[in-house]
Amino acid sequence: MSLDLNQVSGQIDGMAASLKAEEENWKRCLGRALEILQLQSADVDSLRKKIEGSRTTWLVAGVSDELAGNHRPLPCPTDFTVIASDGSHIDVDRHSPARCYLINIGSATLLYGQNPDATLRSQPTLYASKEDMTIVDPLGSGEQPVEGGLLGIKRAVSECLALAELGEALSPGSSAIALLDGSLIMWGLGGRAYPEYIRTELLKNGLLTALDRTKEISLRTGLALASYISLPRSTEVVNALRIAICPYDPPDCDRHCPRNSPSSQRECDAVAGIRDRDLFGTLLEPGERSATFASGSSVMNYYGDHEIRFFYLKADGEIARVEFPRWVEENGLIDLLHTLILDQCRRGQGYPVALSESHEQAVVTGADREQFRHLIELALAEHRLLTITSEKDRSKRTRWI
Repeated sequence: MSLDLNQVSGQIDGMAASLKAEEENWKRCLGRALEILQLQSADVDSLRKKIEGSRTTWLVAGVSDELAGNHRPLPCPTDFTVIASDGSHIDVDRHSPARCYLINIGSATLLYGQNPDATLRSQPTLYASKEDMTIVDPLGSGEQPVEGGLLGIKRAVSECLALAELGEALSPGSSAIALLDGSLIMWGLGGRAYPEYIRTELLKNGLLTALDRTKEISLRTGLALASYISLPRSTEVVNALRIAICPYDPPDCDRHCPRNSPSSQRECDAVAGIRDRDLFGTLLEPGERSATFASGSSVMNYYGDHEIRFFYLKADGEIARVEFPRWVEENGLIDLLHTLILDQCRRGQGYPVALSESHEQAVVTGADREQFRHLIELALAEHRLLTITSEKDRSKRTRWI
């Protein structure tokens, strides 16, 4: 039986009415956040010290020299290159007759200027060996199957490696940027979600190795690496404003404002419900970027000089978050990133065209997935191997009424 939309429609109307009732409070909170940001911009050093001494239950952005900067783009170089990669995958299916997964990496190299050109490609890779299917602790204390969230992280590593390979073809002194879709921060590897050997394999031996290689390319060619996040939900900068208005110094959420406390509303809730994009959507003019900030994620402890920093960019249609390793800023490549990403958005109707093209190369359709499964079953049959699957799967694939 399909979804009964008649029952759902009334609930949707109720949701819309509730959001309308919350709109005025949201406007008040946004106004308060803008007021605090302007006040704190006059004394960034004090805010930075207060942030460094704080203990909070939420992520707080690291602040550098400025808080409310507005930076205009520079003119585009005469000749420049944009490379991008994106990926998709077919996860492990426990109902499949063979345990395996597939990662498909799409890439785009776009040359602009006197000799324009474009190279688009996709590279699918099948993983089926025991070494591919699990990450094993070298000390012998356990192992983790590569599926679900871990497979998503492994795919992100493959995307970054693909960019490094594309970057090898650049000439010294190139005006070039390399783009990824989504975050450079491996959020899933923070905290205690996975044991240390998982972080060693996917971060130290995976993503950070790829970033090391990209940094070497950057030093030789001038390549700037970044990731682009469309419609970001982050609140790290707004959380810095929470620190600013906290009456305690140093702020300590667990000590002064425990979650189960029956006390009245916290003072920092004056900016509750505001996202960073709301803040910078008001502050920035089209084409401008914000100041740069440092990520407060605990996983940054593993990144070293690849520590992730970010700025917000107001393209013509939306506020985007642009993330990059610390060395990109230290090497003076921020203006190049800003200028070329904005140019890409304008060429791509609001979204970087190189990322759109690499996504088109990477996408795996529903028909592709069915054909992939059929090829597996056919290969097993040709080698006279059993093609055992579950009765649940057989029932779903067979129309019997």
